[in-house]
Amino acid sequence: MSLYEELHGYFLEDLSVGMQAQYAKTVTEADIILFSGVSGDTNPVHLNAEFAAQTMFKERIAHGMLSASFLSTIFGTKLPGPGAIYMNQNLNFKAPVCIGDTVVAEVTLREINGKRVSFDCKCSIGDTVVLDGEATLMVSKRPK
Repeated sequence: MSLYEELHGYFLEDLSVGMQAQYAKTVTEADIILFSGVSGDTNPVHLNAEFAAQTMFKERIAHGMLSASFLSTIFGTKLPGPGAIYMNQNLNFKAPVCIGDTVVAEVTLREINGKRVSFDCKCSIGDTVVLDGEATLMVSKRPK
C-alpha cells in the first residue's frame, strides 16, 4: 500500500448513502480569540462583553463560521477524510453559540454523483440546531 493510500480517507468506492460522522467541541474563550485572529473578524459581539451585553444576545457569541468549521473538521479528518476536496457549502445560521457551549457537528451522506458527494450538515447544542445546510465534496477513486 502506498503512503497516499495509507493516509487517504475513504475513497469513492468505500462510500454509501446514509453514512454519518460527528465531531463535538466545547467552545472556549480561547477558541473565539484565536478564530478572530486567524479570520480577521473582530466584530465586538465576539470579543467585547460590554458591547455584546447591549445586543439581542446579551453576551458574547462565537463566530458562526467557527461552528461551521467543525463541519470541515469532519470532512477533512473523518468522512470522507483526508484527500477529499471541499467544493461547495450552503449554511443557515439558526441560533447563537456561546462560550462553554458544546457544539455537536454531524454530516450525513445524501448523494453520490460521479466524484461529487453531497452531505446534509448540522451543528447542534443539545436539542437546538444552531446551523444546518449542505455541502458537496470531491472524492477520488482508489488508485489502480
